[in-house]
Amino acid sequence: MKRILYLGYYLKQLDKNLYAKFSSFIQERKGISAFSIPFRIVYNSLKYNISILEYFQFRFFEKSDAEKLEWAGTGHMYEYQLRMNPKGNRDILDDKTKFYKSYHPFFVHKAADLAELKANPELVKLLLNSSSGKLVLKTADGKCGKGVKIIDTKNVSADTFLSDMEKDGFDLVEEFIIQHPDINKLSPSAVNTVRIFTQLTPDNKVEILGCRLRISVNSPIDNLAAGNLAVELDEQTGKATGAAIYSDITKEPKEIHPVTGVQISGFQVPMWNETIDMVKKAALFNTANRSIGWDIVITEKGPGLIEGNHDWCKLLWQLPVNRGLKKLLR
Repeated sequence: MKRILYLGYYLKQLDKNLYAKFSSFIQERKGISAFSIPFRIVYNSLKYNISILEYFQFRFFEKSDAEKLEWAGTGHMYEYQLRMNPKGNRDILDDKTKFYKSYHPFFVHKAADLAELKANPELVKLLLNSSSGKLVLKTADGKCGKGVKIIDTKNVSADTFLSDMEKDGFDLVEEFIIQHPDINKLSPSAVNTVRIFTQLTPDNKVEILGCRLRISVNSPIDNLAAGNLAVELDEQTGKATGAAIYSDITKEPKEIHPVTGVQISGFQVPMWNETIDMVKKAALFNTANRSIGWDIVITEKGPGLIEGNHDWCKLLWQLPVNRGLKKLLR
């Protein structure tokens, strides 16, 4: 019954254009009839606890029953993350202003919310004079790159900055981050973040469930959902272990960045030991939430936190390794 309700939710949230694109792709490439696809999806959603689009993204149309059992879909992740990160504890991660105030010792860039800016006009001037010449405006509840706006400070008046922020519904302003030169060479169109998934054991030891590098492709944000790439990183070395993938099943994996021509496979994320050390400390900073996907920026000054996600993405976790990782959660 629960999975039937989930299926109704998936139908309500369905991106119909993406569904049509994926459906046409497997009809043409795999010879699957259009008539059978909805029945296949319903069967797989109910049996394996996955969403409609995950049938395509997990490539269930070419996997065995044993392989399908290993994939953690939306339904499974919702239940797991609800247990690990109860609703009463999530606010510190859901609200970007609360996250910044709580985890600011792990930041490498300046940030402030509206209340702080109103109380300290000099802070407004300081941010507007940022060396990057840019600022990032965010809504407190934005996710997946939504509720984010990058502005050029030369076009901004200090007198109207706060009123414009309020009018546009933004709650937080951050200094635009200058990423490490090595990562900038790989992809300069956005700040490319490392995602590390941590899990606390019952005795509060930090286990790392995976490390990924999100790579922008002519995009101001680096999310998979915006059409960008992601690659697995070796936990011990910080090196990319293979080709980067899209969440769009019609696109092939890339060993070389399609715009910059930089080799992705084997790419070394700088300051890796410092990054792992920082994220383990952050995971223990507030143990009320026990399974978190951390977004980390790497700069010449070192690594710093951007966000912590209680509902971290199962696509970013599993697609780059091309296998289901549900056993790690067991």
